[in-house]
Amino acid sequence: MSVGIEVHFGVAKIGKYATRESGDTLEMIERPHGGLSIVLADGQRSGKSAKRISNVVVRKAVQLLAEGVRDGAVARAAHDYLYAYRGGKVSSTLNILSVDTRTRTIVVSRNNPAPVIVRTAVDGIYLLDEPSKGMGTNVNVKPVIQELPLQAGTTVVAFTDGLTHAGTIGGDGPLDPLDITRQLLDSGQSDPQHIADTLVMQAIELDKGRPRDDISVVVITVWPLFGDEVRRLSGRLPL
Repeated sequence: MSVGIEVHFGVAKIGKYATRESGDTLEMIERPHGGLSIVLADGQRSGKSAKRISNVVVRKAVQLLAEGVRDGAVARAAHDYLYAYRGGKVSSTLNILSVDTRTRTIVVSRNNPAPVIVRTAVDGIYLLDEPSKGMGTNVNVKPVIQELPLQAGTTVVAFTDGLTHAGTIGGDGPLDPLDITRQLLDSGQSDPQHIADTLVMQAIELDKGRPRDDISVVVITVWPLFGDEVRRLSGRLPL
C-alpha cells in the first residue's frame, strides 16, 4: 500500500532598502488538473517600474496556468507578451514551481540565471544551474525545465538574484544559499518557512540591515502524510 505525501511551502520576501514597493511579484494558482503552481518574477531594476514589469509577467503566466497550459508553453508565452508589450526594452526573470498531481512530479521552469536548489532522498543536495536567460529583450528565449519525482524527502528552493547579491558591496558576501540550505537540512531543519526566513534574514544581515536589492525566496518540501487531509494556507503581510 502506497504511503500518502503532503506538500509544504514557505515564502519570504523583502524589498530593496528605502524603496516603497518590491520589484518582485509572487502568485500562486491551483492547477485545473490538480496541484498548484507558484510563479515568481523579478522585474528589471527596482521599485514601481520593476513591479509593473513583474506584474505583467506573472499575470500572463497565472492566466495561462489556470487554463491548463503546460509550464514550458506558459513561460514562452509570458516572454512573448513582455517582448511585444514593451518592445524588447525591458527584462524580467521568471520561475515557475509546479506541483503536478496528475504526473506526480514537481516541474521547475527557469528563465533566470540564478540556480534552483534541490535535495532529494536519493541524490542528496545539488543545483539546477543549467545556463538560463531572463525574458523580454531577446526574440528567442526558452525556459530551462526539469521534472522531479513527487516523493517524500524532496526540497526545492528558488530565489531572485537579490539573495546572491547580498553583502557583495561593503559586506561579507556573497551569500551562499546552497551552503546555508545544506546546513539547515543536515541539522534537521526541514520546515520550508524556516528555510526561507533564514535565507532572507542572513541576506539582510550581510547587507547591514539595508537590502541593496529586492529579495524573494520560495521553498517547497514534500513530507509523508501526517494527520488529516485538510488543505491549509497562511501568510503574513507587514504594511
